[in-house]
Amino acid sequence: MASTYDQWADIYDSVYSYVRDDIPFYVDEAKRAGGTVLELGSGTGRVSFPIAEAGVDIVGVDFSPRMLDVARGKLSGLSDGSGSLSFIEADMQDFSLVEENGPGKFDLAIIPFRGFLSLLSVADQIRTLVNIKRHLAPGGWLAFNIFVPDINMLASEGDIAYHFRDVTDPVSGTRWVLWHQSKCDNYNQIINARTIVEELDDQGAVARKLYRDFQLRYAHIWEMHHLLGLCGYEMVDLFGDFERTPFDEDSSEMVWIAKPRE
Repeated sequence: MASTYDQWADIYDSVYSYVRDDIPFYVDEAKRAGGTVLELGSGTGRVSFPIAEAGVDIVGVDFSPRMLDVARGKLSGLSDGSGSLSFIEADMQDFSLVEENGPGKFDLAIIPFRGFLSLLSVADQIRTLVNIKRHLAPGGWLAFNIFVPDINMLASEGDIAYHFRDVTDPVSGTRWVLWHQSKCDNYNQIINARTIVEELDDQGAVARKLYRDFQLRYAHIWEMHHLLGLCGYEMVDLFGDFERTPFDEDSSEMVWIAKPRE
C-alpha cells in the first residue's frame, strides 16, 4: 500500500542528514531499557541503526514500503557486535507483534522526529497509544517527541514559502536548499505542510526542484498530558530538549517519557 512518505524515500537520508541531536537521547533510552526496543515510524532507519550499533536489539515499524526498502538496503552495513535489527511494514495504529492477550515483548517503544503527529485524529492517537501499551513488557516505557505549537505559525496565512535551511549531505556532498510552506486548519489542528526541496549543482544553480506535501496534527502540552492519561499511561518526565532540560515556557520541543499505569 502506498504511503505519503514513499515520495521521501530516495532523498530522506540526504535532506535530513542535519537531524542528529535526538539520536544520543534515543540511544541512551534504548541502552537504559536493557532489552528489545520497538521504533514506530522508523522510516529509513535514521534512529534505529545507531541503536542497533550500540548493541541493542530493535524492531522498526513503518507504513511506507519505499522507506523500508531503503532501510533494509542498509542492513548489510551493520558492524559486528550490533544488536539485531529488522523492519516490518505496518500501521502504528493496529500492528500486532504479540499474541492476543499475551504479554508485551518490548522494554521500550520510541516514536522519534515527531512521528506521533502523523496521526491525524484523536481516535488515531488513542488507537496507537493503546496498541503500544499492549506491546510493552512489564516495566517498559514509551519515549517520543513532538514540537510545541507556535502561535505565529498557527496564525500565518500559509501562502508564502520561507527559507528553512541549507543542508549539505556529509556523505555525498549534495547541497540542498529547503523551503517550508504551511496552512493551518486550527479547528482540526491539522497543518497542511509543503517542503520545497532544491538540489544545487556545482555552480550553485538549481539542478532539480521537488515538492513534498504532508499533514501533521499538532498537540498542546495539556492535551497530550490528558491523552496519555486517558490511554492508561502516567508521565515519568517531560523535557524541553534532548539534553533533558526541564520543560518550561521557552521550550520549543516536548520530549515525553511515559509508562503504563500499574
